[in-house]
Amino acid sequence: MESVISASMIVLVIRTRQSILASKPGKYLLMSTIAIVMIALFLPYTPLASLLGFQSLPLEFLLVLAAIVGLYILCAETVKRVFYQHIHS
Repeated sequence: MESVISASMIVLVIRTRQSILASKPGKYLLMSTIAIVMIALFLPYTPLASLLGFQSLPLEFLLVLAAIVGLYILCAETVKRVFYQHIHS
């Protein structure tokens, strides 16, 4: 779950030189990213989960997951900013 969500979010970070908050992603990229994240989050809570061998996760885990992904995005934004500053110097 963490890997799918973080990879999906990092695509939004690295697609542009600007900040993720300053640059609006394309409609289809944004819609597909949201869909992938939602499927990854909710699949373990559906009847299909047992068929795939998934287990539902406790709320505490999901909160820690959100913190990890948030920190990952922050780190990626910081590294991207440093990279582009270094390229232009």
